[in-house]
Amino acid sequence: MVKAKIILPLAALCLVSCAQYKWTQVPMDGSRVGATIPSTDNVRETLGYIDNGVYTAPNGKEYVGMVADVAKIMLDAQPVMAPVKEYLGYADQDMIKDYPESSLSNMIVDCMMTATQQVTGRKVDIGLVNFGGIRVDIHKGDVIMDDIMSMLPFKNKLCYVALKGSDVRYMVEKMAATNMQVLGGVRIKIVNHRIESFLVGGEPLDDEKVYGLATCDFLLNGGDGIQAARNAQELIVSDKLVVDAVLPYVRNLTAQGKTISYETDGRVQIIND
Repeated sequence: MVKAKIILPLAALCLVSCAQYKWTQVPMDGSRVGATIPSTDNVRETLGYIDNGVYTAPNGKEYVGMVADVAKIMLDAQPVMAPVKEYLGYADQDMIKDYPESSLSNMIVDCMMTATQQVTGRKVDIGLVNFGGIRVDIHKGDVIMDDIMSMLPFKNKLCYVALKGSDVRYMVEKMAATNMQVLGGVRIKIVNHRIESFLVGGEPLDDEKVYGLATCDFLLNGGDGIQAARNAQELIVSDKLVVDAVLPYVRNLTAQGKTISYETDGRVQIIND
């Protein structure tokens, strides 16, 4: 069985609500020709080859006509697809997006905080990203560029927002009453949709203090019902994308001989009686 990622064209998302669709992986049967998923250096072995209009499949069978035409399209696309097949590392366990926190979502928002601080030169205290922006999980095994790009496919830019603690509290209270999103730099407890405790950097949230928030431009003015730029004292929209915040972390782990992994830490606790 061959696994292939089915990615909905972004143009289609303009016609219908995003909430109705999701990115997912489905099994596909390649047994008829013996095709399997190619990497950058084994295209002939996994997809076969074409010579004088005749397609020789990996299982040795020869085809002409429509099958050969489709095979040619697939084979011609491989050089263009090579960058997304770059090997990035190995995940020693499944990293599954889960509510209200997960190893995957924690990794992404923490990477965003680090990258935003680096690119803006501002101190970042809190991270915020929406669960809906994380489209697929990381599964145990080899991780390639396509996995990370499919996980974070949107061209959302990293942003720095300076907010008073009272505005941070207002924003998170709205999320607590509806749907919490991914948070970093905090430890928060929500009971029956109300904030019971809220720590930032280990200290209680101070309504008068100005905090540095790392987020993405989608959440600045109403994306997923969040207005992160409301009453902003400073706003910086960078050119770096959210996906570009995660890639250095993954590559650095691999360079150190480590596997790709992350942990949950109880940063968001939700209790509903």
